[in-house]
Amino acid sequence: MDWIRDHLWETWLALAIALGVAEMFSLDLILAMLAAGAVVGMVAALVGLPFEITLLAAVASSVAMIALVRPSVVKRLHSGPELSLGHGKLVGTRGMVTEEITGLNAGRIKAGGEIWTALPYDENLRIAPGETVEILQIKGATAYVHPVATLEP
Repeated sequence: MDWIRDHLWETWLALAIALGVAEMFSLDLILAMLAAGAVVGMVAALVGLPFEITLLAAVASSVAMIALVRPSVVKRLHSGPELSLGHGKLVGTRGMVTEEITGLNAGRIKAGGEIWTALPYDENLRIAPGETVEILQIKGATAYVHPVATLEP
């Protein structure tokens, strides 16, 4: 029994390491929370508490970690920035008209440092060069735009 008391913290450490390694394969974060509980048990054993108390501390901290910490960590890991790739990142941005745009004739705009073929989102609009437009949609290599209202003095 003295051996167990003398090496209890090493047992908790070995359990924490084993659970940590197993977590790398499961990636579910449950085993990581159990490993954290084993670390608490190890600290309790290092302080010199009896086995029953270290076991209760490990179980209580594991349950608390699973109930309180894991949900927020999982939520943070599963949510990330919305990535816009390709031409889709231009939707919602503004550009400058370089060639007149009408419903019958496609014009050109400069947006994102590139020249794009553009048509008005509303076929009845005529957009003159120099006007600022907002890109509402991109189909293929054509941007569908709408003029941005400006305040006139």
